[in-house]
Amino acid sequence: MQSDVEYLRIAIGVAAQSRAAGNHPFGAILVGPEGDILLSSGNSYVHDRGVGHAETNVARAAAQAYEPSFLQRCTLVTSVEPCCMCAGACYWAGIGTVVYGLSEKRLAELTGDNPENLTLDLSCHTVFAAGRRRVKVRGPFPELETEIIKAHEGFW
Repeated sequence: MQSDVEYLRIAIGVAAQSRAAGNHPFGAILVGPEGDILLSSGNSYVHDRGVGHAETNVARAAAQAYEPSFLQRCTLVTSVEPCCMCAGACYWAGIGTVVYGLSEKRLAELTGDNPENLTLDLSCHTVFAAGRRRVKVRGPFPELETEIIKAHEGFW
């Protein structure tokens, strides 16, 4: 099993691929209980507009492919903190742990008032705390900020 930082670097790579494909620079992976990468997705803005977030794409695919008891033991790893929509998708899919690199507040500083990413000032910690099922959260990882921001430079 790899460390959170190693998995985050994989998600950062998915974000770079997403940007190269003409989408927003976000990436997410689903890590199984034994450490294997089960699913991955970048942002799919080109096809889905505002709802094609990487985390929601992974959560939706995970809910279709796996049982909730299995997903409770899985971890969604994402380059940037899940927005409230994505946190909700992770919650409803039954994913047990979320790991993110860059905070939503820091993302808002990068994107400003760009109409394609008008961030909501609502931490995933707050969204998960409102639920009736516990979701563990680890993040942000300041040591990866420079790497994550690189994918966003010149985009917004």
